[in-house]
Amino acid sequence: MNKKTYLTNAQFKAELSRCLQCRNKPCTNACPVSCSPQEFIAHALKGEYTEAVESICRRNPMGQTCGLICPETFCMKACLRTNLDSPINIPRVQAALLEKYRTKETFRRPDYPPLNGKNIAVIGAGPAGIAACWNLLKLGYKITIFEGFDKIGGALNLIPETRLPHDVIVKDWSFLADGNDRIELKLNTPVKDPSELLLQNFDGVIVATGESNFIKLGIEGEEHALPYTEYLRRHKKYATEGNVAVVGGGSVASDCAVSAKNDGAENVEMFVRRRISDMRITNADRKELLEHNIDITTMTKVVKIARQKDGRLTLFTVKTRFKDGRLEDIPGTIIPRPDFSLVIEALGSTVTPKNDSPRIIYAGDCKNGGSTIVEALASGIDASQKLDAGLNAFAK
Repeated sequence: MNKKTYLTNAQFKAELSRCLQCRNKPCTNACPVSCSPQEFIAHALKGEYTEAVESICRRNPMGQTCGLICPETFCMKACLRTNLDSPINIPRVQAALLEKYRTKETFRRPDYPPLNGKNIAVIGAGPAGIAACWNLLKLGYKITIFEGFDKIGGALNLIPETRLPHDVIVKDWSFLADGNDRIELKLNTPVKDPSELLLQNFDGVIVATGESNFIKLGIEGEEHALPYTEYLRRHKKYATEGNVAVVGGGSVASDCAVSAKNDGAENVEMFVRRRISDMRITNADRKELLEHNIDITTMTKVVKIARQKDGRLTLFTVKTRFKDGRLEDIPGTIIPRPDFSLVIEALGSTVTPKNDSPRIIYAGDCKNGGSTIVEALASGIDASQKLDAGLNAFAK
């Protein structure tokens, strides 16, 4: 195991021993997919590792991936150890359990019910699509997943491998799909109109295509900036030893900054319109930015990008401030910031409103906007339940 990615054996045992085995299970109540840390830790403490693995996989089809990147805002925030010293690192305990003890021999799939004769199309093989597929299998459906790219995982593939080794995504998927004749995966097969699938022998469709509308800066010279979606998918292609600017202050911007530094950039600077306390990043993100010596310039807005004669880029920035609770530019504070080799715009994405129908249900980021992996999983499960209810009602 990668010692930087997973807990060491000593850390693993220490975290297990800290569990208070709370009767009211606040960690479980805080989990969007109702996974029970209290239960899987109790099994692990007794050496019942197969049972611990089963406890996780009963509720979460991507337990190892989730364990590596789930933020501290759910089970860890609810952990009562916080009142004594610090919360148990529950997600990492979960990831370690699956990495160490989940094997093809010990992992047991649920006993699926007889096929109900209905076929479901799932568009998108990210967390929401995978979770929908997982739950639909338990309801007796056959599934075909249509994925527009050449690999499963969706937006998970944009996360730097230093934080999420991408083979873990495949590993989670393999336990669900390998040898399972109820699932068919079609890669490099985008679907533009979900309703067309209803004419192709599919009884229902779940759309889990993620966010496609990245937020633009809306400034002069924006064409010189690279969208984060393109950058994170092919960051090695854009590697530079020069200076890199990242416009944005969320987790995606953090991923861009860390990737640029790991790829050899001499200096990486994030430009954030608001205060550092307003940045929508996790404590793990903050630590990673510090470890990689990323500069964070706050209360600053990029208002123009210009190309220099030598091919490098100049940013024009203005300072911002809060007045009567509203953010405004400070007059007379525009300055040029020259000599950037690369500018990445990472302000996030927007969602086009979607309307469900009894036979077409939306899930994940394309419905709710950017979310954590565990929220996307929960959305996929909810969508599958909603589709199942709609099809049963439609049949009547």
